[in-house]
Amino acid sequence: MEKIAIIGGGIAGASIARVLSKYENLEIHLIEREPDVSWGVTKANTGIIHPGHEEDPEKHSLRADFCVEGNELWHRWTEELDIPVEWPGELMIARREGELKTLEKYLELGKENGVPGLRIIDEEELRTLEPNVNSEAQSALYGPTAGRMEPWEAVIGLVENSVENGLITHLNTEVRDIGIKQEEIRGVQTGRGFIEADIIVNAAGLYADEVSKMAGIDHFDLQPRKGEYYLFDEDARPRVKRILHPVPTSKTKGVYATKTVGGNLMLGPTAEDLPMEAKGDNSTTEEGLNFVWKEAKNLVEELPKKEKVSKTFAGLRPEPPEGRYVIEAHEDPWGFVSVGGIRSPGLTAAPAIANYVVEELIEGELGVKLAENKDWNPKRKGIKRFSEVTMEERRKLIAQDPNYGNVVCMCKEVTRAEILEAIERAKKVGVSKPTLDSVKFRTLAMFGFCQGSFCRLKTAKILSEELDIPIWKVTIRGEGTKYGMGDVKILRSKKREKDEQSNEKK
Repeated sequence: MEKIAIIGGGIAGASIARVLSKYENLEIHLIEREPDVSWGVTKANTGIIHPGHEEDPEKHSLRADFCVEGNELWHRWTEELDIPVEWPGELMIARREGELKTLEKYLELGKENGVPGLRIIDEEELRTLEPNVNSEAQSALYGPTAGRMEPWEAVIGLVENSVENGLITHLNTEVRDIGIKQEEIRGVQTGRGFIEADIIVNAAGLYADEVSKMAGIDHFDLQPRKGEYYLFDEDARPRVKRILHPVPTSKTKGVYATKTVGGNLMLGPTAEDLPMEAKGDNSTTEEGLNFVWKEAKNLVEELPKKEKVSKTFAGLRPEPPEGRYVIEAHEDPWGFVSVGGIRSPGLTAAPAIANYVVEELIEGELGVKLAENKDWNPKRKGIKRFSEVTMEERRKLIAQDPNYGNVVCMCKEVTRAEILEAIERAKKVGVSKPTLDSVKFRTLAMFGFCQGSFCRLKTAKILSEELDIPIWKVTIRGEGTKYGMGDVKILRSKKREKDEQSNEKK
């Protein structure tokens, strides 16, 4: 039995894990340094499933092929894994005469890539499809196959399904070195011990270049590229119906105006290249957010008031040399597979990348014989959301389990029953001590208007009870982020401020 270790619990690693879980003669390990899956690059992106007409097959053949194939696969995968998704279509907006000609260029690229349904639409049809489009918009390239989903929900679904099919997870486990003997892979040295492996798939996101260097492979470096975003309250108006973006530049697809599957208007991202040592910098800036606002105004006629912004955030993505994905199997050391630089359209391309890695690299180039598991189960059901069911269904749920009658998060109508289920699901995929973020990303509690101001304490109490730990040991996202300590600091700060004001009066 071949042992395969996947480094990285993001969208690429999780997709590869799922495809590998189809085979019965493999022992598959997923190694992630964060306490839970999807907390790296995957967590903070635009969540768009691109059609594939923006990838030049001459410059980026892998990106072009994987984007179109990945889009098609996501239609099946989201259904099999019960991942919330929408397919509203995408509009590349042209406001100037020169941009109209550029639309024709992308139309031809789309035809070459095999993108279905792609066409240029006139101003009248554009305003029918998107009433809130900028008044200067003259035309658009319409890609009807574009979709949107929450990327972390995709990863959670993939990992849950893979674990049911035999995947072994190692969370909160940092890779320290790669074990090599006689120019062949032997395993992974981690902060929690040595994990034996015949093959290593390096899907470590921003840190894939650093992991590769541990194996003696140093022909690529990954540039951290920051993207900043606005996220509005659900009731913020006006919104958009479709996914809107400008004509791309050589560097980026540009700022988007879209909605989350939960209905929140979202604007962004920027594309700021950071120094190599800034791979942990996910701060927002006044300059970046101002740029997003300005660019978004070129897409839509009217934006909601800034008072309706629920949060701003930033994500980092790994920019590879010349924008090319680094996907290859190595002979020295034998058994090391690189899956690096998975920048946009990485979310879209992930299922196709997974098939390629398994079929062309592991089975093809490395010669591993794969035996299909006839009992492999492609299905997974997500957590039933109380907010999305009818009143009759709600009554039945409460009759079956009274915890459904206890609404913990008022903004998102998340019940105690859903939170309890989220905790159990997190444990099943290897989260030793589920955190507030473990619950947040599985239920959407703390994602609403108040951003957890009212429900975070209630959720922390539930975690405290279920994990049998004091509430001050409940963490936001693992070691060093204790929720209770955060509250103590706030209270001390307020007391200090009050004392200073009192002294000033004296």
